[in-house]
Amino acid sequence: MAPKTARARRLGIALRAHREAAGLTLEAAADEINSTRSTLSRYENAQTLVSPATVRALLSLYGVRPDEIAAAVQLAKDTRKPGWWVPYSHLLDKRTIDFIALEAEATAIANFEPSIVPGLLQTADYIRGVMRGGPHTLTDEQVEQRVKLRLDRQQRITSAEPPIFDAIIDEGALLRPVGDRTVMHAQLSHLLKTSELPNVTVQVIPLAAGYHRGTRGSLHILEFADPEDPLIASVETVAGQMVLDRPGDLRTCTKIMEHLRTVALSPADSRDQLVQLMKGR
Repeated sequence: MAPKTARARRLGIALRAHREAAGLTLEAAADEINSTRSTLSRYENAQTLVSPATVRALLSLYGVRPDEIAAAVQLAKDTRKPGWWVPYSHLLDKRTIDFIALEAEATAIANFEPSIVPGLLQTADYIRGVMRGGPHTLTDEQVEQRVKLRLDRQQRITSAEPPIFDAIIDEGALLRPVGDRTVMHAQLSHLLKTSELPNVTVQVIPLAAGYHRGTRGSLHILEFADPEDPLIASVETVAGQMVLDRPGDLRTCTKIMEHLRTVALSPADSRDQLVQLMKGR
């Protein structure tokens, strides 16, 4: 099953909206193109890639304007282009790959981490420490494959058209040793340097803030350039990464992220805190 990218989601939303505007049920539309209700449902929910020819047939059935059909057909072609993450698909579970595919298209990323440095800001040695301390026993080769994957994910932050990245980190994550003192000092230095990028904001929630709404776990919120693409939230659970797109869940996650920004130190004070933590290493 292909990753559920933002483009695939956008196409699925459009197919459903046009079908409903045409007054057709899933069964009726599927019958017209010699398909099945379940297949059409998977197209609309971006669970299965839909071919450009099928998109053309469906939208023609729905009476959509030729220019809109052409744009949707092109979108269908774009969704079939392999992403950079495809060679790594065998390393991770589908939910994580789905999230990586969405992250790759996001224009704004907000990430709160209570226990570790955000993945997009980790150094290679820090990543190795995280992977070796994770829930799975990995060989050295498997660790290095995951290091390469995470470093490749980070390239977007410094690309020609980078996303806005807001990182909020609980101070406890910065005090927790991952690797030796040299690794942690280099990681803090990297955070300080990265925080100077124009598209990156780093905020630290001090321990003095006490218990807060993000204490239970990590949180990502992704935004996309196309206004038709709704927000996506993701939380970490003991079973892995869970992507949330229901309006109620998104409202809750957005409120939590707003709260975390208010209890965190300002970006300037957060840099000062990073400097102080480095002196303690």
